[in-house]
Amino acid sequence: MIYITQLIYIQEGQEEVFHEFESFAIPLMEKYNGKLIQRIRPDQTAFIAGEEEKPYEIHIVSFDSQSDFDQFKMDEDRKKLIPLKEQSVRSIFMFQGTKI
Repeated sequence: MIYITQLIYIQEGQEEVFHEFESFAIPLMEKYNGKLIQRIRPDQTAFIAGEEEKPYEIHIVSFDSQSDFDQFKMDEDRKKLIPLKEQSVRSIFMFQGTKI
C-alpha cells in the first residue's frame, strides 16, 4: 500500500476548471485500487505557522501498489482531461510514502 499527499496550488480564477478535472479523476482512482482518504480545502484559520504559500487543496490518497498508481496516471481517459489540469493547476507538491 502506498500513500500520496498532495498540496495543490491552482491558477487564480481557475477553480471551476480544477473541479471539473477532479470530478473525473477522483472516481477513476477506484478502477486502479485507489482510495481518496481525505480531500481538504483549508481556510486561512487552519494554518498556524509556516513560510510557504498555503495550498488551495490537500489530497491524501492511497493505492494498493506503485503499479496501480502508475496505471492510474497512464489511463487514456484521464490523459484526455490533462489539459484541464494544466489550465487550472499551477503546481503540486507531492509526498509519497507508506503507513507506519
